[in-house]
Amino acid sequence: MESRRTLSRRAALQAALPLLTGFTGLTAFTAQAQTSLGHIAMSVSSPATTLSASQVHLPWTQQASIYEVNVRQHTPEGTLKALALDLPRLKQMGVDILWLMPLQPIGKKERKGGLGSYYSIRDYTAVNPEFGTLDDARMLVKQAHALGLKVILDWVANHTAWDHPWASAHKDWYKLDARGELFPVTFTEGPEPEYWTDVIALNYDKPELRRAMIAAMKFWVREIGLDGFRCDVASLVPTDFWERARAELDALKPMFMLAESDKVDLHAKAFDMTYGWDLAHLMRDIAQGKADAEALRAWVRQQAGPQAPYPAHAYRMRFTNNHDFNSWHGTDRELYGPAFEAMAVLSFTLPGMPLVYSGQEAALDKRLAFFEKDPIDWKTRELQGFYSELLALKKRLPALANGQYGASVELLDVANPQVFAFRRQTQGQGVTVLANLTPAAQRYRWQGQELELAAWQSRLLSP
Repeated sequence: MESRRTLSRRAALQAALPLLTGFTGLTAFTAQAQTSLGHIAMSVSSPATTLSASQVHLPWTQQASIYEVNVRQHTPEGTLKALALDLPRLKQMGVDILWLMPLQPIGKKERKGGLGSYYSIRDYTAVNPEFGTLDDARMLVKQAHALGLKVILDWVANHTAWDHPWASAHKDWYKLDARGELFPVTFTEGPEPEYWTDVIALNYDKPELRRAMIAAMKFWVREIGLDGFRCDVASLVPTDFWERARAELDALKPMFMLAESDKVDLHAKAFDMTYGWDLAHLMRDIAQGKADAEALRAWVRQQAGPQAPYPAHAYRMRFTNNHDFNSWHGTDRELYGPAFEAMAVLSFTLPGMPLVYSGQEAALDKRLAFFEKDPIDWKTRELQGFYSELLALKKRLPALANGQYGASVELLDVANPQVFAFRRQTQGQGVTVLANLTPAAQRYRWQGQELELAAWQSRLLSP
C-alpha cells in the first residue's frame, strides 16, 4: 500500500511547471525538492590517447552511478545469498556499480562490539562466515554480471586486525613503537587524539608486504571476478603502491578504482575516482542554514578553469550519505531535514558519479549500528521511485556524464540570488535547473515571467 506521504507527493506535483521533455517519472519527487541539477565547467573534449588507465575511463563507468551495499545490514539474514536475491531490484532501479563493504573475516582480538568492524581484516583471501563463503561471493559476482552490473570490493590496505597471521609471521611488515612492539592505529594531528584500537598499521617500506597485498587483490579479481576496488583511507598508503597495484591489476582485467581520499595526485595513475567531501559538506551547510546558493555558485566557479583543483578527467564521488556519515554523523533527516531530497538530486547531477547507500531508497531513518546486526527496515521503499528517476536521468543525458565526458555548467541570473539556476547541455541536449535553496518561498524571473518556488523546491526544464 502506498503511504500517505507518497500520495501527497504525487498530488503536489499536479501543478508543476513543464519538466524535461520525455522525463515523465519526475512525479515521484516532492514539491519541496522536485529536482536540482548542476555540473562543473569542464572540458567536453575526448581524452588524449597518452592518458593513463585512470584517466581514460572504462566505457561502462562514463555515465554510471554507484550503490554501496552494507552486506550485514542490507537484509535480515545479512548474507551474500540473501543479497543476491535483491540484485534484480537494484538493476531495475538503475544501479550500475555495486560497492560491497569488506567481506573478509573480522579480527577477534580487540574486537569492537559483538560482531566487530568490517575494516578489521583477519584474512584477505577469505569470506567472513557471517556473510557466507568464497563460493557465495563468486556466485554473487556472476549473477551481478549476468544482470549487467559491475562489482567492486572495499579493500583495507592500510591496516589489519591484531590477529591477522602476518602480525606473528611478519611482524616487521607493521609499524612498531619505540619498544619494537605493535600498537593501535593512532592519529595525533587533530584537535584530539584518535585511536583505532582494533587494528594495527602496515609498513609499506617493506617490499615483501607490497607484493603480498597486491597478490591478495589479484586473488579477488582472478578467483571471484571483481571489476575493481574501493580503497579505504587510500591517502594513508603510499601513492606509488597504488600505482603499481593498478598496473598489475589492469594486466589481469581493466579495473575501476575508487579512493577514499581527496588527494589530487591519486588521479594521475592509480584511481579513477576520489571522494567529493567538499560538495557533501557544502550541501549539509546549505541545508542547515550555514551556507547559501551563492556559496554553491562560488563552488562551481572554483572547479572550472585553469585554477581548477582537479583535472578534467578526475571522477569525483557525490553523495548525501554513506556508511561513515550514517553511522557516525547522522541520517538523511538529521543532516538535511526538509532539504534532503533537493540535496540528493544535487549529488546526482553535479559533477561526478552519484552514490546511493543501502536503505536510502527506503527512507532509512536510523543510524545503522557499525559493530552489531542492525538490519534495514524495508517495509516501505517510498524513495525508490525518486532514486530510479535520478538514476535514469543520469544514464539518459550525455550532459550528465562523469568527468571529461559530461558538459559544463552555465550559471544563470534569475533576479534572485537565493535561487540557484544553471544550464548544462551538450550536443543540443541537456537540462536547465532552477532551485530554491532556502526554507522560504522565493520569487524569480524566468523567460520574461515572474514565478515562485516553494521552500527547497526546484524545477527541471529543457535547455
